Amino acid sequence: MPPDLPGLPAPAPALENAQRRHLLLRAGRYATAVATLSACGGGGGDAGSPSPPPPPGPPPRITSVVTGLDKPWGLAFLPDGSALVTEKPGRLRRVGTDGTISAAIAGVPAVYYAGNTQGGLLDVVIDPNFASNRRIYLSYAEPDQGGAITGIGTAVARAVLSHDHMSLSLVTVIYRQMPRFNGDGHFGSRLVFGRDGHLFVTLGDRQVQNNAPQTTDNHLGKVVRIDTNGNNPGNNFSGLIWSVGHRNPQGAAIHPDTGELWISEHGPLGGDEINRVLRGGNYGWPRVSYGCPYDQTPGNACRIGGGTHAPSFAEPAWYWVPISCAPAGMCFYTGERFPEWRGNLFVGTMADQRCLRRLTLRGNTIIAEEQLFRSLDVRMRDVEQGPDGWLYVLDESRGHLLRIDR
Repeated sequence: MPPDLPGLPAPAPALENAQRRHLLLRAGRYATAVATLSACGGGGGDAGSPSPPPPPGPPPRITSVVTGLDKPWGLAFLPDGSALVTEKPGRLRRVGTDGTISAAIAGVPAVYYAGNTQGGLLDVVIDPNFASNRRIYLSYAEPDQGGAITGIGTAVARAVLSHDHMSLSLVTVIYRQMPRFNGDGHFGSRLVFGRDGHLFVTLGDRQVQNNAPQTTDNHLGKVVRIDTNGNNPGNNFSGLIWSVGHRNPQGAAIHPDTGELWISEHGPLGGDEINRVLRGGNYGWPRVSYGCPYDQTPGNACRIGGGTHAPSFAEPAWYWVPISCAPAGMCFYTGERFPEWRGNLFVGTMADQRCLRRLTLRGNTIIAEEQLFRSLDVRMRDVEQGPDGWLYVLDESRGHLLRIDR
């Protein structure tokens, strides 16, 4: 059994065995902290009052269920209730339902990782038909391959996970972001399957200071959509490109009602965004942003392009100014454990006022934000709904897998 995270309740003996104890609010640095609703951000929509939510149950608590991970980045649950976790230095682990962590799974491709680099082994997802094909997909910063594949770039590999969960076979690189550059910033890269079985890949701009995210002759600052062989499945905007004008998308989720892709992405100085990503959408970067150029002090007066995306660009569904909270992995909650949260969007954040953000929607409009567990003060790199209906969060800064239950 892993040791306690200081100030949190003792870890449960198994991921599916959630103890029903209330976490006392404001009981210290690592206690549950629920902040007031934020008034920033948002878009247009019906201004009427939403339907009243179901009555809340006992207050949520956050518990450490796994410790000892090394800079965890991506989390994917397997059908048996265990989970795969990526570690940025290049290791893939399996976390059992009893909280044990496996040795590094063999066969992971070599990754580019150097200290505090943004690169490394990034996201992991399982195939929609995993029960029959045992395929998983990894995104990562791929080192220089020589020949025609020089420089460093985001790549996606497909592999088959062995039945004992200890090795990968038939490892195949199905996608490489082009062009590639020497540098360690803005790789993206979240993976999420759409309802049609095709894979969305979010891609950063690689910190290239030009208009590349606005053009379709490259894959910088884009969302691409590929089939499981890395090919164009059809009905994209341009080639593999689904949308343009992104800076560094770090989260992705499929809306449970509409099936549309939603992402989180980092602004420059302020201007972090949540975007509803439609085919052919242009999300503005680097032409416009609610954030600031790097040589200016954050504030309304310094917004790039005047601070508005309309009419030529898609407005963000939500944004944060003047601070940058560095939104990361995210998910829509659809479970039964928190009926009052059903349909809400949960976003992990990693910078100023870092905490778990709960965004309430009315249709496609985000109408309110709540900051959960702000006193915890950890880099919440990914958040996923577990098969048991609880929420799970990767704490990158301390190497914990946290569970939100009640």
